Amino acid sequence: MSQPSMILPPAMLGMLGGGQLGRFFVIAAHEMGYKVTVLDPDENSPAGQIADVHICAKYDDETALDKMAQTCQAITTEFENVPAATLSKLSQSVPVRPSAESVAIAQHRVSEKNFIKNAGLPVAPYAVIQAESDLPADDNEIYPAILKVARFGYDGKGQARVANLSEAKAAFSAFSQEECVLEKMLKLDYEVSVVLARDVNGHVATFPTAENSHLNGILDVSIVPARGSDAVNHQAQKLAISVAEKLEYTGVLGVEFFVCDGELLVNEIAPRPHNSGHYTLDACVTNQFEQQVRVMTGLPLGSSRQHSPAVMVNLLGDIWPDAKVTQQTEPDWKLAFGVPTLKMHLYGKNEARAGRKMGHFTVLNTSRDDAIKLALQVRSELNIGN
Repeated sequence: MSQPSMILPPAMLGMLGGGQLGRFFVIAAHEMGYKVTVLDPDENSPAGQIADVHICAKYDDETALDKMAQTCQAITTEFENVPAATLSKLSQSVPVRPSAESVAIAQHRVSEKNFIKNAGLPVAPYAVIQAESDLPADDNEIYPAILKVARFGYDGKGQARVANLSEAKAAFSAFSQEECVLEKMLKLDYEVSVVLARDVNGHVATFPTAENSHLNGILDVSIVPARGSDAVNHQAQKLAISVAEKLEYTGVLGVEFFVCDGELLVNEIAPRPHNSGHYTLDACVTNQFEQQVRVMTGLPLGSSRQHSPAVMVNLLGDIWPDAKVTQQTEPDWKLAFGVPTLKMHLYGKNEARAGRKMGHFTVLNTSRDDAIKLALQVRSELNIGN
């Protein structure tokens, strides 16, 4: 398949998925002069609302895929649960980045864990569970552990903590005996992530290592640069690059790590921009979504340099008031907008639900400690985690 070395504006680009990651991609592409077609089955999808074309159809709809292949000059995805078969079909006629092969590995926990282990990268002890008989006995050192469904699990969904065989059997049954990974629960120092972009020529640009904390299995706060040692932060960058290289990955990639006793373990791979990379919208020369546009169009990677310490806080539907009780439909945003160095990003979702990502804000400052203090103050005033 012949293709130009660079795809320049005003070309039409394709996005599979219409969530907030797709929305930020559309914004970045529009700023650079491109047009965007979004494929998403939700007629109210955040990305579809602002795309040049919104194809409201399922990800395996043949007619929709044919239209994308005919009208888009390159195609990407915003979440890993788009069927790999869809990416493979589209790649027969148009450049698709990342590839179906790399997405297929990341969207299946068993494939992901086996890839990390076989690549010689550090990973927590785990067992593949395909039948109840695969569950280890009580005396196995893997307990206490977390049982995770192999497919379609994210933001804490499809996971259960288990202390022994009996609890593991109950959880496996609750998951309809779908293929799972049983992963040893480790005592963590903290968690970090690295977002990077890798182009078709193997050039890599890494963003600074982020320190992450979670609430109910969902990312809550990211501090960048991470407060850990320079050695850990640097090693996270090196390991993330190794993941991308061994995957032969082309696109924007998020790699999550556990830090245990000062050592890094690869936790998960996200074949797309990452929630912990949202700070790049406001704190870096080039944000992760512009990098996504650059990779898929064959443009040189932009500078990933961070110009300001930053703290990102997720805004979940839990903090939206009950209008029936309070006659108020939105949180009191005055609390946030009163901070001059706070950057607000709301995703345009039409319904707030508990655990649903509705937006985020990022606090910038010349001092990381001051950014943390301000961000946590606003977080508390908005009743996050209360």
